[in-house]
Amino acid sequence: MIIKNNTIIDEVDFDIIPINPDWNKSDSKELRMHRIHWYPAKFPPFIVSKAINFAKEHYSLKINTIADIFCGCGTTALESKLSDLDFWGCDINPVATLIAKVKSKDYESAQLQEYFQEIKAKFFINDLETPKEYLENERINYWFDESQIKELYKLLTLIREEVTSQKYQDFFLCAFSNILRKISRWLIKSIKPQVDPNKPTYNVIEEFEKQFKIMLKAVFELEGYSCNKQIKIETKNFLEYKFKSPLVDMVVTSPPYVTSYEYADLHQLSTLWLNYVQDYRDLRQGTIGSLHHNRLSEEELDSLNSIGQKICHEMIKRDKAKIKSIAKYFFDINKSIQHTYNMLHNNGMAIFLIGNTRYRDVYIDNAKYLTQCMLDAKFEEIHIFKRLIGSKILTRFRDAKGRFSASSNSRKVYNYEYVVIGVKK
Repeated sequence: MIIKNNTIIDEVDFDIIPINPDWNKSDSKELRMHRIHWYPAKFPPFIVSKAINFAKEHYSLKINTIADIFCGCGTTALESKLSDLDFWGCDINPVATLIAKVKSKDYESAQLQEYFQEIKAKFFINDLETPKEYLENERINYWFDESQIKELYKLLTLIREEVTSQKYQDFFLCAFSNILRKISRWLIKSIKPQVDPNKPTYNVIEEFEKQFKIMLKAVFELEGYSCNKQIKIETKNFLEYKFKSPLVDMVVTSPPYVTSYEYADLHQLSTLWLNYVQDYRDLRQGTIGSLHHNRLSEEELDSLNSIGQKICHEMIKRDKAKIKSIAKYFFDINKSIQHTYNMLHNNGMAIFLIGNTRYRDVYIDNAKYLTQCMLDAKFEEIHIFKRLIGSKILTRFRDAKGRFSASSNSRKVYNYEYVVIGVKK
């Protein structure tokens, strides 16, 4: 489907758009580097290459730089690197940008193994005193027992002391980060932070070695490939970023969904151990889609387009407590679209991957709202494709109250999603 700037979006039924098989699956196997760290709701890497091909085939777009304004764990960053393109990305979550930076860097496998052997050897001979701020931290003690805290502190200290190169240190910090959920009391299959009282005890250094070997295989897979392009990833709130001039030729991104996962909560173990903030809950503020991010003025609420206001008015009847966070989500998405338009060169292209859902029996048409925002921002020739959602790390089911559920007997809310492509003329 192609939407023109004179289209009345309210009259368009996105549900009848047929599934486009070209956007459903990849023509090649996914790289191990994309799977080095757990991350919820990652979008498929092949979306990036298909977007690049679409831009070249249909618009003869010359692409030098790609951006991802919600870069998450760096899917677009790595795919841009493999396509020999410059990349700029940002994310408000420091755990996400750590993973993204690691995925998009080049490493010497011999150097990695040398660092690892040094860390492992000193782990068994060093006896470090664990500071009180770790042993007495309420949240750390909630998730780990004392012996685990001591071993994790020792491992983290050795990484920071022995790995002198920041690029390589980030690699090992990423490995450290990804073992925390498994080692802790965290119920692994839970879609929210939840203690597993029957969870077995895992050995810290053994799990770290397993994770290192997984990441080393990912490096081996890319060995021989070297990228001379500029890859820049920043830990920033895109809504607060100041662009002085158009920067990029293409944006490929997947915004968080309204009432989506609480990324700050899901990554709290890494945030706690890597000292990104004193309280992981601070990262909720400013996060688009967070139920805790709900500061919205009446003027901002009134500025929503007709689709956003219609959804909000329906939500008021069901759940007044959530209306501000949902309205704030719509306001922030609109602002993100405007910023995206401004950061594109003329004839540049923006590709958004987004799905619809229900909350309290209210149908939340994220795709239609986003498309209207793109028209309002002066994007032209908006192409809309529907694709089936493949396997996601977290559940696609909701219970009767609209909460995420692990039960397949619950309502499935993410059967498909939309690829929405706009051109800046």
